[in-house]
Amino acid sequence: MHATWENVHTDYTAPVTRPGPSGLAATEGEWRSRLQDAPNGWLLAGNSTTQALTSGGPIYLMHTTVALDAIRTSGQLFPSTGCLLAALYCAPLTLEPGGLRPHNLGAHLLRTKPHTSTLVFEITPTAPMPPLGIDYLRAGAIHLDTYRQFRSYLTPVEDRQLRRAALAQIGTTSGFLRTVLAHATGSNQPAARLLDQLSQAAPHLPFLGYLYFEVVSEYLMLYSTADHTKVLAGIGELNSVLTKQLAFAAADGMDQLFDLAKFSPNRQQLDDLVTRIDPQLAPGADTYVADRLSHLLAHLSLSPDVDATQVSMAYSDFDAAAQEAPGLMGQLVFRLMRVAPRYPQLYLAVEQHKAHGLWDYWNSKNVAMPFNGYMPKGEVGINTAHPALNLRAWTAQADTDGRLHVGEGLDLTPVPRLADLSLTAMRRDSSGRAAGHPRQSASV
Repeated sequence: MHATWENVHTDYTAPVTRPGPSGLAATEGEWRSRLQDAPNGWLLAGNSTTQALTSGGPIYLMHTTVALDAIRTSGQLFPSTGCLLAALYCAPLTLEPGGLRPHNLGAHLLRTKPHTSTLVFEITPTAPMPPLGIDYLRAGAIHLDTYRQFRSYLTPVEDRQLRRAALAQIGTTSGFLRTVLAHATGSNQPAARLLDQLSQAAPHLPFLGYLYFEVVSEYLMLYSTADHTKVLAGIGELNSVLTKQLAFAAADGMDQLFDLAKFSPNRQQLDDLVTRIDPQLAPGADTYVADRLSHLLAHLSLSPDVDATQVSMAYSDFDAAAQEAPGLMGQLVFRLMRVAPRYPQLYLAVEQHKAHGLWDYWNSKNVAMPFNGYMPKGEVGINTAHPALNLRAWTAQADTDGRLHVGEGLDLTPVPRLADLSLTAMRRDSSGRAAGHPRQSASV
């Protein structure tokens, strides 16, 4: 299982080529070079988080919470699911003479979440740690394997509906998927046509919204040359606030429920969004996004055993689809499960199983603090299963300059158990359902 988890991780200081389908017009290595050659591409490996992890010195993180009283009472820290899959979500801090300076992502959280309390953690490693990030976009095969292992937990009717719903999503969006594969394999499609098809397909296949958002965010962070972006680059940070501006401008209610399944701008809307955020980046945005998304979707979706030029994306059988496109089918199943009526009852069994495998992998690599491996944009987690996690914790308050100062010391123990679903409210709507997509008649 470690080999499967290996493919979900990224180390930008020592990149490797992951297995993928044949027939693609560009290799992963060629895309890596293109990203590194971008104005801010050097920050992929040279960012402040990588420097902190590999230094061997104390590392400071901040965590915002609405459950401070419960944490103080229990004395325990639980991780949750999300883009870090099974880590306690944090943002980096830098110790300066004037206090603890948050990464620009953390500063954004402090500005926009005034109703939350802030905790500061100090972690003192026993040795330098590998800068290993987890890429949730590549976790499809893990999701598919988990479904297969826990399929018996579903009733026959639930299982049949789940499989039908996954096939229905592929069928509804097959025209777009074929356009993407044609583009990824060298039969170039007009960017405007591809993005308009993407906009129409994303509401029917929620994973596309996540991938679309991450690709546009990548473009903004790597290619922005705005003055503030340059200031942040000077302290080793990608400008993560650009991604928040993108999400909040693209769909209503993102500040209440950060649901990337709703991200589906058409070509003109994408141009308007990028122009609003950084006008200099608007020219060329559509071409970059079309090229990058097409390559990634093909690479993430298809089995390494297939030739992408021979894939039709036409399936009448779930198992056949899962054999040819395991990454995509895993992402579909995962998101269909999350909106199932019985997901609250199945959550801990299913997600805790994934967490155990991930914690085992992290511990085998001495990963105490994984980051978001798609892009090192200030999302860093704590592996609460790490056997040598030397952690201290305090409450904290921000001063007028935005720096944090510690207050009450807290005696907290990291626990290798996922937080209850009821405590992950930011990922659920008012009815208690996980973010994902509208429930369909064919889904569980």
